[in-house]
Amino acid sequence: MTDLTDYVALITGASRGIGAALAVELARRGAQCVLVARTQGGLEETDDAIRAAGGKPATLLVLDLVKQADRIDMIGPSVVERFGRLDILVHNAGALGTLTPVSHITPKDWGDVVGVNLTAAWRLIRTAEPPLRHAPAGRAVFLTSGRVQHPRAYWGAYGATKAGMEHLVLTWAQEVEGSPIRANLVDPGLVATQMRAQAMPGEDPSTLPGPAEVAPAIAALCGPGEERHGATIRLG
Repeated sequence: MTDLTDYVALITGASRGIGAALAVELARRGAQCVLVARTQGGLEETDDAIRAAGGKPATLLVLDLVKQADRIDMIGPSVVERFGRLDILVHNAGALGTLTPVSHITPKDWGDVVGVNLTAAWRLIRTAEPPLRHAPAGRAVFLTSGRVQHPRAYWGAYGATKAGMEHLVLTWAQEVEGSPIRANLVDPGLVATQMRAQAMPGEDPSTLPGPAEVAPAIAALCGPGEERHGATIRLG
Protein backbone atom coordinates (compact mmCIF):
# COMPACT_ATOMS: atom_id res chain seq x y z
CA MET A 1 0.00 0.00 0.00
CA THR A 2 1.47 3.35 -1.11
CA ASP A 3 2.52 5.58 1.77
CA LEU A 4 0.91 9.02 1.45
CA THR A 5 2.13 10.47 4.73
CA ASP A 6 2.34 14.29 4.49
CA TYR A 7 0.40 14.31 1.22
CA VAL A 8 -2.64 16.59 0.99
CA ALA A 9 -5.60 15.30 -1.03
CA LEU A 10 -8.66 17.21 -2.24
CA ILE A 11 -11.70 15.03 -2.98
CA THR A 12 -15.03 16.29 -4.33
CA GLY A 13 -18.27 14.42 -3.79
CA ALA A 14 -16.82 13.08 -0.55
CA SER A 15 -20.01 12.84 1.51
CA ARG A 16 -20.99 9.37 0.31
CA GLY A 17 -20.33 6.61 -2.22
CA ILE A 18 -17.02 6.34 -4.02
CA GLY A 19 -15.84 9.76 -2.83
CA ALA A 20 -16.32 8.89 0.83
CA ALA A 21 -14.74 5.45 0.45
CA LEU A 22 -11.78 6.92 -1.42
CA ALA A 23 -11.26 9.58 1.25
CA VAL A 24 -11.09 6.86 3.90
CA GLU A 25 -8.64 4.86 1.78
CA LEU A 26 -6.37 7.84 1.16
CA ALA A 27 -6.47 8.75 4.85
CA ARG A 28 -5.56 5.17 5.78
CA ARG A 29 -2.46 5.61 3.63
CA GLY A 30 -1.52 8.73 5.59
CA ALA A 31 -2.96 11.57 3.49
CA GLN A 32 -4.47 14.70 4.95
CA CYS A 33 -7.86 14.91 3.24
CA VAL A 34 -9.82 18.02 2.29
CA LEU A 35 -13.38 16.91 1.63
CA VAL A 36 -15.84 18.79 -0.57
CA ALA A 37 -19.60 18.18 -0.78
CA ARG A 38 -22.90 19.98 -0.39
CA THR A 39 -23.96 18.47 2.91
CA GLN A 40 -22.30 19.09 6.26
CA GLY A 41 -23.79 15.94 7.77
CA GLY A 42 -22.47 13.70 5.02
CA LEU A 43 -18.99 15.19 5.29
CA GLU A 44 -19.01 14.69 9.04
CA GLU A 45 -19.91 11.02 8.53
CA THR A 46 -16.95 10.62 6.18
CA ASP A 47 -14.69 12.34 8.69
CA ASP A 48 -15.94 9.98 11.41
CA ALA A 49 -15.08 7.02 9.15
CA ILE A 50 -11.61 8.46 8.52
CA ARG A 51 -10.95 8.85 12.23
CA ALA A 52 -12.24 5.34 12.89
CA ALA A 53 -9.77 4.03 10.31
CA GLY A 54 -6.91 5.80 12.10
CA GLY A 55 -6.59 8.66 9.64
CA LYS A 56 -5.97 12.33 10.35
CA PRO A 57 -9.10 14.43 10.95
CA ALA A 58 -10.27 15.82 7.62
CA THR A 59 -10.88 19.41 6.64
CA LEU A 60 -14.52 19.79 5.57
CA LEU A 61 -15.60 22.22 2.87
CA VAL A 62 -19.36 22.52 2.39
CA LEU A 63 -19.73 23.78 -1.15
CA ASP A 64 -22.32 23.55 -3.92
CA LEU A 65 -20.25 23.22 -7.09
CA VAL A 66 -23.02 24.79 -9.18
CA LYS A 67 -24.54 27.51 -7.01
CA GLN A 68 -21.19 28.52 -5.50
CA ALA A 69 -19.00 27.79 -8.52
CA ASP A 70 -16.92 30.93 -8.10
CA ARG A 71 -15.73 29.69 -4.71
CA ILE A 72 -13.97 26.77 -6.39
CA ASP A 73 -11.32 29.20 -7.63
CA MET A 74 -10.11 29.82 -4.08
CA ILE A 75 -9.78 26.18 -3.03
CA GLY A 76 -6.22 25.72 -4.28
CA PRO A 77 -4.82 28.87 -2.65
CA SER A 78 -6.76 28.19 0.56
CA VAL A 79 -5.42 24.62 0.84
CA VAL A 80 -1.88 25.83 0.25
CA GLU A 81 -2.31 28.59 2.83
CA ARG A 82 -3.44 26.05 5.42
CA PHE A 83 -1.23 23.06 4.64
CA GLY A 84 1.56 24.46 2.51
CA ARG A 85 0.89 22.09 -0.38
CA LEU A 86 -1.65 20.19 -2.49
CA ASP A 87 -0.56 16.84 -3.89
CA ILE A 88 -3.73 15.07 -5.01
CA LEU A 89 -6.92 16.23 -6.74
CA VAL A 90 -9.82 13.82 -7.23
CA HIS A 91 -12.95 15.12 -8.95
CA ASN A 92 -15.44 12.46 -8.00
CA ALA A 93 -18.58 14.59 -7.71
CA GLY A 94 -21.05 13.88 -10.47
CA ALA A 95 -24.59 14.80 -11.45
CA LEU A 96 -26.89 12.41 -13.28
CA GLY A 97 -29.76 14.78 -13.93
CA THR A 98 -33.13 13.45 -15.06
CA LEU A 99 -32.97 10.56 -17.51
CA THR A 100 -35.14 11.95 -20.27
CA PRO A 101 -35.16 12.48 -24.06
CA VAL A 102 -32.69 15.15 -25.16
CA SER A 103 -35.57 17.32 -26.39
CA HIS A 104 -37.09 17.21 -22.89
CA ILE A 105 -34.01 18.22 -20.89
CA THR A 106 -34.87 21.32 -18.88
CA PRO A 107 -32.50 24.30 -18.67
CA LYS A 108 -32.15 23.75 -14.90
CA ASP A 109 -31.21 20.08 -15.28
CA TRP A 110 -28.80 20.94 -18.08
CA GLY A 111 -27.19 23.68 -16.00
CA ASP A 112 -26.80 21.41 -12.98
CA VAL A 113 -25.24 18.51 -14.90
CA VAL A 114 -22.93 20.74 -16.92
CA GLY A 115 -22.00 22.61 -13.74
CA VAL A 116 -20.91 19.56 -11.76
CA ASN A 117 -19.53 17.27 -14.45
CA LEU A 118 -17.81 19.77 -16.72
CA THR A 119 -17.56 23.33 -15.41
CA ALA A 120 -16.40 22.23 -11.96
CA ALA A 121 -13.70 20.09 -13.57
CA TRP A 122 -12.42 23.14 -15.46
CA ARG A 123 -12.44 25.31 -12.34
CA LEU A 124 -10.69 22.61 -10.29
CA ILE A 125 -7.95 22.32 -12.90
CA ARG A 126 -7.45 26.09 -12.80
CA THR A 127 -7.21 26.27 -9.02
CA ALA A 128 -5.21 23.08 -8.50
CA GLU A 129 -2.62 23.22 -11.29
CA PRO A 130 -0.23 25.70 -9.59
CA PRO A 131 0.18 23.72 -6.34
CA LEU A 132 0.18 20.39 -8.19
CA ARG A 133 3.07 21.66 -10.32
CA HIS A 134 5.02 22.40 -7.15
CA ALA A 135 4.20 19.05 -5.51
CA PRO A 136 6.86 16.33 -5.64
CA ALA A 137 4.38 14.08 -7.42
CA GLY A 138 1.17 15.93 -8.25
CA ARG A 139 -1.68 13.59 -9.12
CA ALA A 140 -5.10 14.40 -10.59
CA VAL A 141 -7.85 11.83 -11.08
CA PHE A 142 -11.24 12.51 -12.66
CA LEU A 143 -14.01 9.93 -12.49
CA THR A 144 -15.72 9.24 -15.77
CA SER A 145 -18.19 6.71 -17.16
CA GLY A 146 -18.46 4.07 -19.85
CA ARG A 147 -21.53 5.96 -21.07
CA VAL A 148 -19.12 8.19 -23.02
CA GLN A 149 -18.20 5.28 -25.31
CA HIS A 150 -21.69 3.80 -25.27
CA PRO A 151 -24.41 6.45 -25.70
CA ARG A 152 -27.83 5.35 -24.56
CA ALA A 153 -31.28 6.85 -24.92
CA TYR A 154 -32.21 9.28 -22.12
CA TRP A 155 -28.64 9.63 -20.85
CA GLY A 156 -27.81 12.62 -23.10
CA ALA A 157 -26.90 15.25 -20.50
CA TYR A 158 -24.83 12.90 -18.37
CA GLY A 159 -23.00 11.29 -21.29
CA ALA A 160 -22.34 14.56 -23.10
CA THR A 161 -20.90 16.29 -20.04
CA LYS A 162 -18.70 13.33 -19.12
CA ALA A 163 -17.44 13.26 -22.72
CA GLY A 164 -16.66 16.96 -22.46
CA MET A 165 -14.84 16.41 -19.19
CA GLU A 166 -12.76 13.61 -20.73
CA HIS A 167 -11.72 15.86 -23.61
CA LEU A 168 -10.86 18.68 -21.22
CA VAL A 169 -8.75 16.47 -18.93
CA LEU A 170 -6.89 14.74 -21.76
CA THR A 171 -6.13 18.12 -23.34
CA TRP A 172 -4.84 19.43 -20.02
CA ALA A 173 -2.73 16.30 -19.60
CA GLN A 174 -0.92 17.11 -22.84
CA GLU A 175 -0.37 20.68 -21.67
CA VAL A 176 1.31 19.66 -18.41
CA GLU A 177 3.59 17.00 -19.88
CA GLY A 178 7.09 17.56 -18.57
CA SER A 179 5.77 18.69 -15.19
CA PRO A 180 5.46 16.48 -12.08
CA ILE A 181 1.70 16.25 -12.68
CA ARG A 182 0.13 12.96 -13.73
CA ALA A 183 -3.50 13.44 -14.79
CA ASN A 184 -5.75 10.49 -15.55
CA LEU A 185 -9.38 9.50 -15.96
CA VAL A 186 -10.82 6.48 -14.21
CA ASP A 187 -14.03 4.66 -15.03
CA PRO A 188 -14.94 2.62 -11.94
CA GLY A 189 -17.49 0.54 -13.83
CA LEU A 190 -20.78 -0.48 -12.25
CA VAL A 191 -20.72 0.26 -8.52
CA ALA A 192 -23.50 0.17 -5.94
CA THR A 193 -23.86 3.91 -5.37
CA GLN A 194 -26.82 6.19 -4.78
CA MET A 195 -26.48 7.53 -8.33
CA ARG A 196 -26.58 4.02 -9.74
CA ALA A 197 -29.70 3.27 -7.71
CA GLN A 198 -31.30 6.46 -9.01
CA ALA A 199 -30.56 5.48 -12.60
CA MET A 200 -31.45 1.78 -12.21
CA PRO A 201 -34.05 1.52 -9.43
CA GLY A 202 -34.90 -2.10 -10.21
CA GLU A 203 -31.32 -3.34 -9.98
CA ASP A 204 -30.19 -5.45 -7.04
CA PRO A 205 -27.25 -3.53 -5.52
CA SER A 206 -25.91 -6.69 -3.91
CA THR A 207 -24.89 -7.87 -7.39
CA LEU A 208 -22.48 -4.94 -7.76
CA PRO A 209 -19.19 -4.12 -6.04
CA GLY A 210 -19.46 -1.51 -3.30
CA PRO A 211 -17.53 1.78 -3.19
CA ALA A 212 -15.03 0.38 -0.68
CA GLU A 213 -14.13 -2.37 -3.17
CA VAL A 214 -13.07 0.04 -5.93
CA ALA A 215 -11.49 2.69 -3.68
CA PRO A 216 -8.06 0.99 -3.35
CA ALA A 217 -7.56 0.86 -7.14
CA ILE A 218 -8.42 4.56 -7.44
CA ALA A 219 -6.20 5.43 -4.49
CA ALA A 220 -3.29 3.68 -6.21
CA LEU A 221 -3.57 6.21 -9.06
CA CYS A 222 -2.98 9.00 -6.54
CA GLY A 223 0.40 7.79 -5.31
CA PRO A 224 3.91 8.83 -6.35
CA GLY A 225 4.52 5.45 -8.00
CA GLU A 226 1.79 6.01 -10.60
CA GLU A 227 3.40 7.16 -13.83
CA ARG A 228 0.52 6.79 -16.26
CA HIS A 229 -0.50 10.15 -17.70
CA GLY A 230 -3.33 11.18 -19.95
CA ALA A 231 -4.83 7.70 -19.66
CA THR A 232 -8.37 6.44 -19.21
CA ILE A 233 -8.27 3.53 -16.76
CA ARG A 234 -11.32 1.28 -16.66
CA LEU A 235 -11.81 -0.79 -13.53
CA GLY A 236 -15.05 -2.55 -14.42
